[in-house]
Amino acid sequence: MNLSIIIPLLNEEESIKELHHWIAKVMQSNGFLYEIIFIDDGSTDNSWKIIQELSNEHPEVKGIRFLGNFGKSQALHAGFAKAKGDVIITMDADLQDNPEEIPALFKMITEDNFDLVSGWKKVRYDSKIAKNLPSKLFNFAARKTSGVQLNDFNCGLKAYKKEVIKNIEVTGEMHRYIPVLAKNAGFSNIGEKVVQHQARKYGETKFGIERFIRGFLDLITISFISRFGKRPMHFFGAWGAIMLFVGFCFALYLGVDKLFLNPTGRLITERPQFYISLTAMILGSQFFVAGFLGELVLRNKKDSANYIIKDSI
Repeated sequence: MNLSIIIPLLNEEESIKELHHWIAKVMQSNGFLYEIIFIDDGSTDNSWKIIQELSNEHPEVKGIRFLGNFGKSQALHAGFAKAKGDVIITMDADLQDNPEEIPALFKMITEDNFDLVSGWKKVRYDSKIAKNLPSKLFNFAARKTSGVQLNDFNCGLKAYKKEVIKNIEVTGEMHRYIPVLAKNAGFSNIGEKVVQHQARKYGETKFGIERFIRGFLDLITISFISRFGKRPMHFFGAWGAIMLFVGFCFALYLGVDKLFLNPTGRLITERPQFYISLTAMILGSQFFVAGFLGELVLRNKKDSANYIIKDSI
């Protein structure tokens, strides 16, 4: 199979059939052997019914239905697990991603040998205040923090080699950082393609300004995990050693001063250096304990998907 097209969605009943028809037209004109996997992330409209109808009429259409709304990352995780194509395309269901871009993305993976190609919506039809400006700030911070030089981390239109999606774990809210996860897994040949952005045709966006707040918090998380996720003791142990050293230096100073330099002076407990020493040693010990606990959790953790599938076709 050449292509697996994974489409997460939430309450997009108006656009599903139109999107399928558009994708099918592009696939047939290029002679691709393909599958379309719709992941219904807990829709409350007729989205799943439409997916079932399409699946009955078109064998290339498959679907996964979650028991509730678990988020885009979990939807992509389930789609990646089900995908069989040599190249995997992800796109949104709101008709803002253009299926006409798929052949060029496929070529960049198969002929130009990219591991991952991310779309870049250089010209957008979103609100400049609500989306464009926060998106630019977010992408700037993501580039500086991760070292992955992409202009649009949030673009849903991406292409992957099969090996990439089978070797990364997309959990929590990490769908924005799949290129970073891929880079950390050793897939460093990451490209970018300017893609056409469509104005939303039906309904309203399911994402608000809060997604950028969560995105920045996730950016901090993934930055930490990429550097210390497999060796938490290197982070916590280093800070623990610094704090213990500071505490020991103050304690040594207080001891020498009291015993040899000023034995008749104030009590040690009346001096601020005593509390600095005590606090530093306690914090240092806690950092060490956190590091040990992190190592124990890392060595005993069992990965599990954080979603429940209600139906699958």
